[in-house]
Amino acid sequence: MSQPVAQRAAGIVSRGVAALIDIAVVAGILGVLYLGLVLTRLMFNPAAFTFPAPNVVFSTTVAAVVSVLYLAGCWMVSGCTAGAIVMGLRVTGRRSERMSPAIALLRAIACVVLPIGLFWAGVDRERRSLQDIVFGSRVIYSRP
Repeated sequence: MSQPVAQRAAGIVSRGVAALIDIAVVAGILGVLYLGLVLTRLMFNPAAFTFPAPNVVFSTTVAAVVSVLYLAGCWMVSGCTAGAIVMGLRVTGRRSERMSPAIALLRAIACVVLPIGLFWAGVDRERRSLQDIVFGSRVIYSRP
């Protein structure tokens, strides 16, 4: 017997599209942060203004931190990122409840550090990613 639509596990395609949307959202956030840095530099030193050129280590670190905070914050508050909302998905804990802050943060770190773990959802019979297996989370369809 199949599960109700609201509890059906999300597949690799819908999760992948949601992840791509979330990457675009994080890129937008990073763009806004860079624009803020540019405007701040311009405001404090307009005569000697030059565009900031952050190095690779700094840029990568900021991108990782913003990604982790975005994912963890969304999962703690509603269980949905922007990509999840568009695709009709929700990330839940073991018993369909919202994830605890600690688990949401650890899962977000794991998703940023090991994004390839998402592909396990295409192989797993229960459509779980490696992060879902390790942290006991589930990604389900939140609407029919």
